[in-house]
Amino acid sequence: MTKPQLSFLQIWNMCFGFLGIQFGFALQNSNVSRIFQTLGANVDDIPILWIAAPVTGLLVQPLVGYYSDRTWNGLGRRRPYFLWGAILSSLALIAMPNSPTLWIAAGMLWIMDASINISMEPFRAFVGDMLPNRQRTLGFAMQSFFIGIGAVVASALPWMMTNWFEVSNVAPAGEVPDSVKFAFYAGAAVFFAAVMWTVISTKEYSPAELEAFEKSGNSEHAAVAVEHRRTPAQYVSGALNWGFAALVITACVWGFALDKQLYILAGGCGVFALLQLVVSNLARQGKQDAMLYEIVDDLFHMPNTMKQLALVQFFAWFALFAMWIYTTSAVTETHFGSSDPTTAAYNNGADWVGVLFASYNGFAALAAFLIPVLANRFGRRVAHLICMVAGGLGLASFLVIQDPTWLLLSMVGVGIAWASILSVPYAILSGSLPSSKMGVYMGIFNFFIVIPQILAASILGFMVRTFFDGQAIYALLLGGLFMVISGLVTLRVEDNDHA
Repeated sequence: MTKPQLSFLQIWNMCFGFLGIQFGFALQNSNVSRIFQTLGANVDDIPILWIAAPVTGLLVQPLVGYYSDRTWNGLGRRRPYFLWGAILSSLALIAMPNSPTLWIAAGMLWIMDASINISMEPFRAFVGDMLPNRQRTLGFAMQSFFIGIGAVVASALPWMMTNWFEVSNVAPAGEVPDSVKFAFYAGAAVFFAAVMWTVISTKEYSPAELEAFEKSGNSEHAAVAVEHRRTPAQYVSGALNWGFAALVITACVWGFALDKQLYILAGGCGVFALLQLVVSNLARQGKQDAMLYEIVDDLFHMPNTMKQLALVQFFAWFALFAMWIYTTSAVTETHFGSSDPTTAAYNNGADWVGVLFASYNGFAALAAFLIPVLANRFGRRVAHLICMVAGGLGLASFLVIQDPTWLLLSMVGVGIAWASILSVPYAILSGSLPSSKMGVYMGIFNFFIVIPQILAASILGFMVRTFFDGQAIYALLLGGLFMVISGLVTLRVEDNDHA
């Protein structure tokens, strides 16, 4: 009994909900800082307020994955989470631009990001559940297509509201403009409708069917089953090591007066140390079936393919975060000749960065159809290397291109890399996971997206000031180098490409 191939239309339907999810994320990413500043936040406070986004994903995705692996009811396995996440996300999108105070808006960001993650995480596992290995590259590439389309349209929604529908983009002090409010309302409707399309149009396999597929057609997954658990002593030892690392980092930041954002890194090490102490205590009490124990134990017993992909993800997402943080500073200073936010040159440059970011998402939507072709021709690992080299060259070219118009060409490479980052690692990963743990491992895999972003937020500022004399353009060059490294280490990844 082998898992049947699905038609193009069936794959389209099962991935269509990602259009709505990306509407939510794109509206959040492009407008929340504006809402915070409108409600009185200082520019220096915004990074701290934004810490909600990666931390929420770090907490919510493994939990949703764990529970969705164990769910089966009349609606299915993953679809209940699609539905409830869509309902909560739509309500949060409506509430967010109506926040009366800054701290309510900050709280709404936590709620909104958590709600979006409830819908998003099972979509990754959904592709692994529904598609045979040979079609998963196409499935994740289809998700990349909808991510690209959703990002372009949703990011432009406030502009469209003003320029197409004559909705005001200004408001009294302390109030969010109607153009932003109506954009969020439209986003809520699209989010709910797109996810509901997938919920209604797609049928899931039962756990019994998935088990039968795995035994007969995907036998390589059986080796992933965890047979050995870490002892309580091993968890205590790990806790001591990570706790010591937290103390060393804290002492260095304090003693050498380093960037205070490095305390985030120390805090992360400390939290992981405490988590291992809790799990050690659960093990001593014989509570190995506790949710927290199982998630942490699964983290320490990842398949080899997942461990290898963690390094791929680290370099890729560090590079992306460098791009997201420093492109505005790099372009305004290097290509428009101003670092003063009060000047017309700076604001023209910042507006152009918005166009560049929209363009790389658009190019990613087109590149999504190229990736399965490359994967079929060269294999998934080489295809990812080709795409990451294109992205690395695109970021590095910011240093040599003088005319900002030609930076659109740079974004072609970045868009190709972005499409591959959102698809190929997941396609490779899903072929190494047992169906019974597809959700929780996809959630844990999110750690290797969030951790490099937190690390980048902690050390990039220090690196740019110390090694690059404060010139943001070199952060993009570093990002380009990291993208190429990400592609190269992909060649070391075990890939059940032909399973």
